[in-house]
Amino acid sequence: MNEFEDLLNSVSEVAPGDVVTAEVLTVDAGQANVAISGTGVEGVLTLRELTNDREADINELVKVGETLELLVLRQVVGKDTDTVTYLVSKKRLEARKAWDKLVGREDEVVTVKATRAVKGGLSVEFEGLRGFIPASMIDTRFTRNTERFVGQEFEAKIKEVDPAENRFILSRRDVVEAVAAAARQEVFGKLTVGENVTGKVARITSFGAFIDLGGVDGLVHLTELAHERNVSPKSVVTVGEEVEVKVLAIDEEEGRVSLSLKATTPGPWDGVEQKLAAGDVIEGKVKRLTDFGAFVEVLPGIDGLVHISQISHKRVENPKDALTVGQDVTVKVLEVNAADERVSLSIKALEERPAQAEGEGKAEKRESRPRRPKRQEKRDFELPETQTGFSMADLFGDIEL
Repeated sequence: MNEFEDLLNSVSEVAPGDVVTAEVLTVDAGQANVAISGTGVEGVLTLRELTNDREADINELVKVGETLELLVLRQVVGKDTDTVTYLVSKKRLEARKAWDKLVGREDEVVTVKATRAVKGGLSVEFEGLRGFIPASMIDTRFTRNTERFVGQEFEAKIKEVDPAENRFILSRRDVVEAVAAAARQEVFGKLTVGENVTGKVARITSFGAFIDLGGVDGLVHLTELAHERNVSPKSVVTVGEEVEVKVLAIDEEEGRVSLSLKATTPGPWDGVEQKLAAGDVIEGKVKRLTDFGAFVEVLPGIDGLVHISQISHKRVENPKDALTVGQDVTVKVLEVNAADERVSLSIKALEERPAQAEGEGKAEKRESRPRRPKRQEKRDFELPETQTGFSMADLFGDIEL
């Protein structure tokens, strides 16, 4: 007992909470034995008190002969040997220093490393201190797959620091939004309506494609993707593809940019006058039927209209009664209007007018012509008033017999 009391007295100068300097004596079995300077006693530094990475190799973190600054956690007395050692920690000392550095630094931006995905967000590490980023503060859009951030280093803004509660909250979204805002301002300062710019397809939707212009996403509406009608956005562009687009409109206040992909490529109407002319007879395919006629594709991307009155010499009540979608037809070009992108066509112009139809047509015109009311002739004389009760003498009284 006397020897044990003497041993305890010899190490009384070391107490839990002390910050000490120690030399690494051995590294073995997932822990390091250290000699605490100026005390004559030893300490044990486990992997758990060295790093938060459970998969780390302790031999790569500490070396024999290396001097470390450590935090004394508690005293450990051996059951069989009555030896006294101390459990020490490098990780907790770094955490204490980190807390001291963090106090009063709210709204500052620091670099952290995501260590693991936890319920409701991400666990991150900053200079040995564990912090938390809620899922709503990871990105500008709510992130469900937080696993993809694990192992990454990125900047985050300090939102809350409370050492007493061991509370350390950060936001990556604030940093992303600030960077995006600066990038938007720079991009909007360079964009000009009517110019061609290069960007990458960021995402595709049912109504078009969003193009990343370097901090600003511009929209290429479905109608501006291609010269063809009713195309699928996925059939025109792919995510990540670099494309050249034309700036149609800029709304910096709303953060919107309207773009056109088809405006940067030759259209089917370019030089159409050299391909089509009034009087040409060509083959086409019926693409659409409407109440007023049929649209026939005469060139790739160019549909001409066969008006209902130009389908047949016979009366057509509905184009569906005479034509079907996909039908091949021969048409005559009546007019080409490149400015308005219109081509007028006729089917009946290539057919001989039936004689009966011609007669019926004249009859219909005669029947449909309204009858004019008979004009009363203007008389330049007046009829005598009606006389009654006259005799032959009254009529022939002046004639001598």
